[in-house]
Amino acid sequence: MSPFGVYVHLPWCRSRCPYCSFNVRVDPEAPQAAYADAVLDQWAGLRGSFPDRPDTLFFGGGTPSLTPPPLLARLVAAIAPVGEVTLEANPEDLSPENLDAWRAAGITRLSVGAQTFSPAHARLLKRAHSVRALPEALSRVIRAGFESWSADLIFAVPGQSLDDLRADLDALLSTDAPHASLYGLTTHPGTAYTQAVRSGRLQEAPPELWRDMYDLATATLEAAGLARYEVSNFARSGHRSRHNEHYWRARPYAGLGAGAHGWLPDGRRTVGHADPAAFIESPRSWASIELPAPREAAIDLLLGALRHVDGVPLGRLRALGFDLAPGPVNALIRGGALARVDDHLRLQGPGWPVSDAALLRLVDALAPVSGGPPHPETA
Repeated sequence: MSPFGVYVHLPWCRSRCPYCSFNVRVDPEAPQAAYADAVLDQWAGLRGSFPDRPDTLFFGGGTPSLTPPPLLARLVAAIAPVGEVTLEANPEDLSPENLDAWRAAGITRLSVGAQTFSPAHARLLKRAHSVRALPEALSRVIRAGFESWSADLIFAVPGQSLDDLRADLDALLSTDAPHASLYGLTTHPGTAYTQAVRSGRLQEAPPELWRDMYDLATATLEAAGLARYEVSNFARSGHRSRHNEHYWRARPYAGLGAGAHGWLPDGRRTVGHADPAAFIESPRSWASIELPAPREAAIDLLLGALRHVDGVPLGRLRALGFDLAPGPVNALIRGGALARVDDHLRLQGPGWPVSDAALLRLVDALAPVSGGPPHPETA
């Protein structure tokens, strides 16, 4: 049995960011204790599906740093991971008191939603923190002694130039961040940002600028010693997100909380009820739980593994009963987007910025394995 992780979704936020499409709720009177009880009840029902103890635990959201530290400590103690424990945190919550309390609760790693160091872009993104206070907030994380931490940056913000992005990258690197997650701003149905773009009030960054920004960020981060190990993630040696690598390496994980997705060791996919009240009412019931068809499982493997530096394990794909038609694959290899290394298909060079397009071509290239079921040694 490969290692596995546990993801806990904590949906509460002070406000909804205009670009956010996640399952979040703004509720000053959020029933946090009842929600934590429900998470632990759900985990008690799932625990028997997983062997031993998880090696990672990740608190995502929402704004998990709004959760009272005693509740976080209770969740960590009950789930009892043996390794990395990550908490997503907003910069305004990085007080010395919170940092000490999180460490005492068992948090070993923080993922900080910095997003931008530009006051103008922070206002457009409606970030609550003061960007002028951001460097000091991040320095407090270092002084608090966490084993690792990460900062998110958003690029392709309307009106952002390459020089603006370069300034954000320089500011981030000045903090000696051991990990960075880089996200291009995109439209998602139902968000305020999408409505503003469609009405003409905001203009999306053109594709050419988006590509230039991604290339600039990649070159800048890698030159500073943060190696790209996933399309959007960069880390110094020893600082990769071990939890997120479960997703990209197609390992099982438990998804706990409202709307959380999970993947059980027997192959079933779980989705929790999105409404926190419905989840609290019945934490052991599911919005859906199903075993995907072989082709869907093969697509899931491509979706996660292609994004990772290790690439798609073709033996695992064949074990699902599928292979990739050689024509489209060879075309991507000749074009420089992919490389075949040790029975893995990996993104390389120009393939990284166009990973979504490469993925679509590989999905179209899926074909049943000829000659019957795969040999055991390829499984």
